[in-house]
Amino acid sequence: MTTPVLEAKGLIKRYGRVVAIDGSDLDLMPGEILAVIGDNGAGKSSLIKALSGAVVPDSGEIFLDGDPVHFRNPMDARAAGIETVYQTLAVAPGLDIADNLFLGREQRMPGVLGSVFRMLDRKTMRSEAARHMSELGVGTLQNIGQAVESLSGGQRQAVAVARSAAFGSKVVILDEPTAALGVKESNRVLQLIRDVRDRGLPVILISHNMPHVFEIADRIHIQRLGRRIAVITPQSHSMSDAVAIMTGAQPPPG
Repeated sequence: MTTPVLEAKGLIKRYGRVVAIDGSDLDLMPGEILAVIGDNGAGKSSLIKALSGAVVPDSGEIFLDGDPVHFRNPMDARAAGIETVYQTLAVAPGLDIADNLFLGREQRMPGVLGSVFRMLDRKTMRSEAARHMSELGVGTLQNIGQAVESLSGGQRQAVAVARSAAFGSKVVILDEPTAALGVKESNRVLQLIRDVRDRGLPVILISHNMPHVFEIADRIHIQRLGRRIAVITPQSHSMSDAVAIMTGAQPPPG
């Protein structure tokens, strides 16, 4: 039996009397795009924050490649190979594409220039950034040195996804990556997600956009009232089925 790349068992997170996650499970298999859907307040965000180290669950277990892990903060998750792109993107508009790709991971010049004078190796960062962008088929960016604030919404999203794919060695988590984009740019980002998956990185996609979910997901995790109530596939269920299970209008399968 295949071991999940990332697995959560019985996660619980309370904020006072509010239960954000109520014994939730999740499993992400190698080489798949797992969509996570649920109504507002279903606990999707808290679940993803627990998996990415932004929230420490009160109880429950998280496993990476079958081994238990304990993330105290997002840096722990990143060090373990889990990269997350939040809906807010967290790009630095005033910096260029290369600087954004290496944000927090800047490469320094070799020798004394880097160790003593702390000079950045901009040439290497720019060539590496160009390579990462082209590997993901992002050919619309003419100049890797242009400021991110000059890019369209889809291009900014592409930079954020490329950064996660460049440094995520295990899992990429994307939170509503097409929420603020038009049709053309959304399609480009969806293709980008497929490219990340095809390069061997499994993806967790949180989305409210059912057509996008059914177009791209291998499996669909349905979250309701703080826990996973069903896992379906685009082949086994329709979009209306998914919405009905998500809202409680239809009982979950099995």
